[in-house]
Amino acid sequence: MMIEHVIAILLFSLIASATPGPNNLMLLSSGINYGFYRTIPHMSGICIGFVFLLSVVGLGIVQVFEAYPLIYRILRIVSACYLLFLSWEIAMASPPKDIKGDKPGNARHKPLSFLQAASFQWVNPKAWTMGLTAVTAYIPPIDPILGITLVVVLFGLVCIPCLIAWTLLGVQVRRFLDDPIRLRRFNIVTGCLLAGSLYPVLFSSV
Repeated sequence: MMIEHVIAILLFSLIASATPGPNNLMLLSSGINYGFYRTIPHMSGICIGFVFLLSVVGLGIVQVFEAYPLIYRILRIVSACYLLFLSWEIAMASPPKDIKGDKPGNARHKPLSFLQAASFQWVNPKAWTMGLTAVTAYIPPIDPILGITLVVVLFGLVCIPCLIAWTLLGVQVRRFLDDPIRLRRFNIVTGCLLAGSLYPVLFSSV
């Protein structure tokens, strides 16, 4: 039974971590615009930030939301506003001077730092959805501490290769975006897709 439970968590964490979402779209864009090595702090911040968020959610923040639903509504509004701001930043990002290398160029914007990426998890709608689902569906009430530990560890292990894969995909894709005009168009499309990822949040609010 324990093995089946672990497999179920692994499948959920893999699907949740590998599918497109704000984090993965931002890593794709960062890999294209800044290269792999400059995106490492961004990847690290996502992993550590989400693991911490998942731990806090598992330790009882769900009960806080149930007792004070207004807090969750405010969080959703803040999340939507910040995600729209990041969408604009990506769409308006200037291409680096040396798009083919992994060296910093004359980009107007910089890749997200570790702290920025970690903090973003607290206003990331998909991160909250993943965390709340994992806690409510995969943590047994009989032994919640062991359940939380298992979910956090498995999610942390699974998300690392997924984040690396999306960044490497961006690095490979930018070979075909050596034209600044094509790169600008890609950034605009990516920004729009990131803003479009808010649709489930807004739809569920309605």
